[in-house]
Amino acid sequence: MPGYGYSKLSKQEQVDMGKFIEDYLEKSNNISLIVLLLDIRHNPTDDDLMMLDYIKKTNLPYIIIANKADKIATTKVDLEIARLKNSLGISFTTLLPFSAERKIYTENTWKVVEDFITFQ
Repeated sequence: MPGYGYSKLSKQEQVDMGKFIEDYLEKSNNISLIVLLLDIRHNPTDDDLMMLDYIKKTNLPYIIIANKADKIATTKVDLEIARLKNSLGISFTTLLPFSAERKIYTENTWKVVEDFITFQ
């Protein structure tokens, strides 16, 4: 649910959305991969950290995509990916840069996603 933390939902609707996501992840039998979207330009929010913790507890495969990579210099993308990994306390998790707007880094990201789906 991209942007669920920044949506114009009321507090109750945000709680309901969180319950919907939790129910879906718990009850669906055919999840091949969970994709957590983050903004490469910002530190993870408390909601991002809470979602990552929840995803880890599901024991389902997941990757993290750092969107909006076109908004920073290409020479800084690797540094920002390393910064995000450090902020999230992860080292081996796949964390990929991505730009939906300019379609950069997309080929590699789709290959990783397809590998997960094909593997399942």
